[in-house]
Amino acid sequence: MTKFFLEDEKKNIKRFREVVNSLPLFCKDFFRSIEPRTTFKTRLAYAYDLTVFFNYLKTNNDYFKKEIILSDLDKLTLLDIEEYIEYLKYYNSNDKEVFNSNEGIKRKIASLKSFYNYYYKSQLIKNNPINLVQLPKLREKEIIRLEPDEVAKLIDLVETGKLLTENEKKFHNITKDRDVAIFTLLLGTGIRISECIGINIEDIDFETDAIKITRKGGKEVFIYFSDEIYKYLKIYYDKRINYTNVYEPDKNALFLSIQNKRISARAIQKLIKKYAKIITPLKHITPHKLRSTFGTNLYRETGDIYLVANVLGHKDVNTTRKHYAAIEDDARRKVRNKVKLKSDV
Repeated sequence: MTKFFLEDEKKNIKRFREVVNSLPLFCKDFFRSIEPRTTFKTRLAYAYDLTVFFNYLKTNNDYFKKEIILSDLDKLTLLDIEEYIEYLKYYNSNDKEVFNSNEGIKRKIASLKSFYNYYYKSQLIKNNPINLVQLPKLREKEIIRLEPDEVAKLIDLVETGKLLTENEKKFHNITKDRDVAIFTLLLGTGIRISECIGINIEDIDFETDAIKITRKGGKEVFIYFSDEIYKYLKIYYDKRINYTNVYEPDKNALFLSIQNKRISARAIQKLIKKYAKIITPLKHITPHKLRSTFGTNLYRETGDIYLVANVLGHKDVNTTRKHYAAIEDDARRKVRNKVKLKSDV
């Protein structure tokens, strides 16, 4: 594991412990139970959500002003949870106003549901009012992706820099090979931005056209790149291995910043925004949108939702299916006239 990931993990662990230590003591059992199947980022999000819940209990119910213990969970009813959901729409936290959309409320209740389910299934509490809650319905968001012609134009722009400002062209001349390699890798493999910035020089095997990446949760897998990506990646790679004066902790990093340090997620986000706004100014394109673009193209080519889920690293195929349901619907619509009932119709 690189120093980059170790430092990041240390910060996550420290912050996570701080938040958990502010919660009732029995909460540690819950977080210990979910550790094997979750990331620090997920557990930290749960901890933040539970902090809101317990702060609500302490400030809105005289009974909970004392130290909260596990048996207190049994005293909460469906009405208490519904009042909490109403509270989540708007509240004050550290003198700041907080507004939650239906999506934000649903996420916080989902955290609370996992929390309650652990103690209920462990037979440590007798009541589970969360399972009776009717959550607000969410409107399906349209998945924003790049169309094939937009992908081609984007790669061309990154390669040539022809529509950039004069000042941007100065940086483009320095970073062009790196930028093209990053864009083609993201668009051609669907890897996450965290997986991209974590790639080291030794993780690439040009003999098998494979790259070793670290998925969410720390699992290492190999992803395979096309001949087209090979061309751009090899150009940058051959220059990168000859770089000198690289920041010592990042000496093995594949993608470097202008300061010769491992490139950051923020830097790639800004890079994507800079180029994408020229090609498609009405679409808000992020690294995840490039991932969705790859997933869409792969599904259109293969029609195999399980393959797409595997390549993207989704643990649950239903997550993949939700994102590409519109394509499935489009495919069903196209075949509506394929079966003839009468020859003269």
